Order: sequence, then C-alpha cells, then structure tokens
Amino acid sequence: MSRPAALEERLGHRFNDARLLEQALTHRSHGAGNNERLEFLGDGVLGCAIAEELFGRFPGLPEGKLTRLRASLVREDALAEVAGYLGLGGAMRVGAKQQVTRAVLADAVEALIGAVFVDGGYAAARGAVLAAMGPLLDRLDPDQPAKDAKTELQERLQAKHLPLPQYRIVSREGEAHRQSFEVECSITEPPLTALGRGTSRQRAEQEAARALLEKLR
Repeated sequence: MSRPAALEERLGHRFNDARLLEQALTHRSHGAGNNERLEFLGDGVLGCAIAEELFGRFPGLPEGKLTRLRASLVREDALAEVAGYLGLGGAMRVGAKQQVTRAVLADAVEALIGAVFVDGGYAAARGAVLAAMGPLLDRLDPDQPAKDAKTELQERLQAKHLPLPQYRIVSREGEAHRQSFEVECSITEPPLTALGRGTSRQRAEQEAARALLEKLR
C-alpha cells in the first residue's frame, strides 16, 4: 500500500482531489502551494468537530470541563501524537533546512482536516477527526482532564508557595499573518529558564513551560 493510500485509510477518507492531500503535507519552508491556508481552516473545523463529539459523549458535563477536555485534545502535544499515528513524519514535504518538529506535525494534522473538509465537506472532516483522534477520545477522563504545560507549571509552583513563572518573547519572525515565536519561561526558585518555539505565542509559551517542567523533574 502506498504512503498516501495508507494515510487515507487511517483517516477514513479517500481524496477526490489528491492535490489537496499533497498541499496539506507541504510546509511553508518547501515553497508555494503550502498548507498554511488549509491549517487555518482545519483549526476551526477540528475545534467544532471535537466540541460536537464531547457534547454528545458527555451529556450533562458542565461547560468548564468540556472546555478543558477540548483544550487537552487540540493542544500541540496531542496533535503531534495523532501525527505519529497517521505516519506524517515521513510524509511531510519541508525545506532543506527545516526540521519536522512537533509544531510542524501538529499544524499538518490541522491542515489535513482542512483538506478533508474542502474535499468532502463537514461530515467527511468530522469522520476523519474521529478516526484520527479515536484513541485520545477513548482515554479521556472527564473528572481529570489533562492539564496543559503552563497550568501544570503554575499549579506546581503555587503548591510550594513559590513565585509564578514569567514569559518573555525572545524573537518573532515572519509576516503578521504567519509568525514564528521564541519565548523564554523563567522562574526564580530555583533559578531556571527554558526556551520554547511555536507558530503562535501561546504555543511557544506552552513549549517553554514544558521544557522547564522537564528541568524540574
């Protein structure tokens, strides 16, 4: 089975327009015809599909818990895990100097969902979301929704009555609609710093917090 066919099987969607699949797997470092616009679209479709699934799967669960569950599924770590299941690491088209990072893979998952939406509509995209994220959905615990790295770091410091972390943008590159951020996360007790990178300030902060948590372990 070819790589695209295997990916389509895991997604549960056969593309009518194979060019959409190719575009979804093309990072902007590779040149024109990349996945930025599909990623933008897929981000919204993914959030809607996950919200719909959680609403039906957990009747009566309050809005706050539904929001945290959704956040645990659409964060970069979760999407990178989905990318591993889909086998995107070896399928990406990137520039010669671009590494296939977790951020690149997470963006590609969103782009794939956007591509399925364009190719087959919302029902097809929702089916692809459920097929790709089924294992993550099945292991959700509504009573203990996963915490993101920033929340975990903050709660750990608060439990020890220590000052909260500080975040500082170290660098910002790219055009206004598509930027790349590097953020520093620092704490004073113990004195530690860590850097994180991402396609948004929020993602970069999460990466920096995650890196600092690793230093604390």
